[in-house]
Amino acid sequence: MNENEDQSPFGRGFIAACIVIGAVLLCGALLLITGLTSGSADTSAGTAQVAQAREPAQTTSTAQPAIPAVESGAGRSSCALPAGDQTIPTEPPSVDGWDVSRRVVVPRSTTNGPATTDPDGFRHCFAHSPSGAVFAAYNVVAALADQRQAIPTVRKLMLPGPNTDALIRELRKEEPSTRSAVIQLAGYRVLDADQDRATIMLALPVESAYMSITLTLAWHHDDWHLQPPPPGEPVGTPFAQHRDLNDFVAWSGV
Repeated sequence: MNENEDQSPFGRGFIAACIVIGAVLLCGALLLITGLTSGSADTSAGTAQVAQAREPAQTTSTAQPAIPAVESGAGRSSCALPAGDQTIPTEPPSVDGWDVSRRVVVPRSTTNGPATTDPDGFRHCFAHSPSGAVFAAYNVVAALADQRQAIPTVRKLMLPGPNTDALIRELRKEEPSTRSAVIQLAGYRVLDADQDRATIMLALPVESAYMSITLTLAWHHDDWHLQPPPPGEPVGTPFAQHRDLNDFVAWSGV
């Protein structure tokens, strides 16, 4: 249990409740707010939390090797986007524009995607590159923001397997909530990335500070897919709190 969970009055039951997909932003926000009001960590503690967030991501990447991509042509996916630059983006990527998707402002680029938007608003088809993974991660947050579409979104977005099946079973037990706390993205940090896997920390503003969620994406069936959490854990864990965006690339459409 991390420091924020120790300080939170909501306890483990509240954390478990975050498994309802669309609630993860609200849960994370409340964890951050209660952590700050009950005794904020100093800058060194915040740095330690970032290090703690990085370690599980690296462990996960090692424990679950990337799923090989099935390319439809040299350096090109079935979504018709070239793989492009394979360097990790340490500056804000260029965008063609910012769109509102399920009330979350997300980037759009002819180079990095998304190249396709389904009738239900689900955006997909991203470039097979670290920059494409960053674009995909921002759009993951938007995809998960609407609890009413949680199950079809999980089927499209997450890597198939027992953890995704378990999450769908949990979602079937829940009544979709019409309440949502839409928090816009403020920046990103690529914790690690290779050809077929990327772990990305996203910063979201809450009150006068920031919280972060951590997403691991893998290249599967010609697109970036989200690695599901283990049963009983919330999407986006580990959460961490940050006083500023010093550890992130500031990148936002609002």
